[in-house]
Amino acid sequence: MKHTYKVSGMTCSSCQSKVQFLLSQVKGVNNVSIDLEKGEADITMEHHIATSELKNALKENPRYQLTEKSVEMPKVTSTGFIEEEKSWLETYRPILLVFGYITGITLLVQFVSGSFNWMQWMNHFMAGFFLVFSFFKLLNLKGFAESYAMYDIVAKQIKSYGYLYAFIELGLGIAYLVGFNPFVTNLVTVIVMSISIIGVLQSVLNKQKIKCACLGDVFNLPMSTITIIEDALMIGMSLIMLIKMI
Repeated sequence: MKHTYKVSGMTCSSCQSKVQFLLSQVKGVNNVSIDLEKGEADITMEHHIATSELKNALKENPRYQLTEKSVEMPKVTSTGFIEEEKSWLETYRPILLVFGYITGITLLVQFVSGSFNWMQWMNHFMAGFFLVFSFFKLLNLKGFAESYAMYDIVAKQIKSYGYLYAFIELGLGIAYLVGFNPFVTNLVTVIVMSISIIGVLQSVLNKQKIKCACLGDVFNLPMSTITIIEDALMIGMSLIMLIKMI
């Protein structure tokens, strides 16, 4: 069942992530979706959960006040048709544009060099990927860390890991860019991204509709197979480069 609640006191995306995280920790809650503009929280639960229990989850943050609104009803237009959600392309346009820019620029580097070198291209792509993705995470580090803690297996246990992860990506991006110890750089990438993909797989397989933190707290991207492909691509490229060195 799904219920809609009013939540006051949310003023930014960081507030949105924090409330979403706190409510998702309540036993019996399967999914929490926050609409910052409306100040509403759609909560999917296994069984009825008392409003007082949900309020209790926010008690340490008194600025956020939750009140019951209504049971979710289908959104119907004036013509009687159910309102359509965003298309797949509209939803994932930000991440597709980022990948497109990184791919295009790194291919252009190969083109101007006069010959195409797959290993060099992958190295440049990895550098661009980590530098760009860490940039978006650092725009709102707190918001990213709180979103990341909702599904990453390490960040769930160690809250500071979410803050550290953005700098790990930044460090990897710089390492790939300057060619620092390729073996160590690729090995660290395999380990870090393999850990990351576990939480992503769990969320997708369990059909949890939560926010993906891959582009930080800037874009409201849902967790999906796109995130799995993103992590798997980084693992695959770093493994190929590692094998070539052995």
